[in-house]
Amino acid sequence: SNINVYVINALLVLLVIRQIREHPLDLRSLAIPALAVGVAAFLFLHSVPLGGNDIALELACVLTGALMGAIGGFATNLRRGADGRPLGRAGWLAAGMWVGGVGARLAFAVAADNGAGPAIARFSAASHITGEAAWVAALIMMALADVLTRLVIIYLRGRRLAASVPAPVAPIAGGVGA
Repeated sequence: SNINVYVINALLVLLVIRQIREHPLDLRSLAIPALAVGVAAFLFLHSVPLGGNDIALELACVLTGALMGAIGGFATNLRRGADGRPLGRAGWLAAGMWVGGVGARLAFAVAADNGAGPAIARFSAASHITGEAAWVAALIMMALADVLTRLVIIYLRGRRLAASVPAPVAPIAGGVGA
């Protein structure tokens, strides 16, 4: 139902608030956004249509999502905490990518349900897109690609940051002061 779409999108946007505050890059901080999009995929992704130009639409949306996720992942500020573990905080660009993606998908859904449906149907027919299921699949896969790409980049950057902690320097035997 439409209320489910609005509630899920509102929850996804609220995740941005959590990401803007500095937080440890731990399993929980990485799992929550992935689980949120996974739930959305479970609720709405019932098939992946492969007819007509559906694959091209789905691929374009996945690539767009991955690009937005990569921008968001690289625009997330990381630093090493006092204990050496990485901390992350989404900057404005990273948050903007997330809100922009969720907002664009929500705007498309609202428009489709409030008068733009016939125009989308005409465009779909002219572009050989088989119908609503192709759009749903493409937009859900776009969200998945966005979140997973962003999380993988943040995770890898955090691991590299944690690994760059310099080891304590032991005194050299027979050195100065020995």
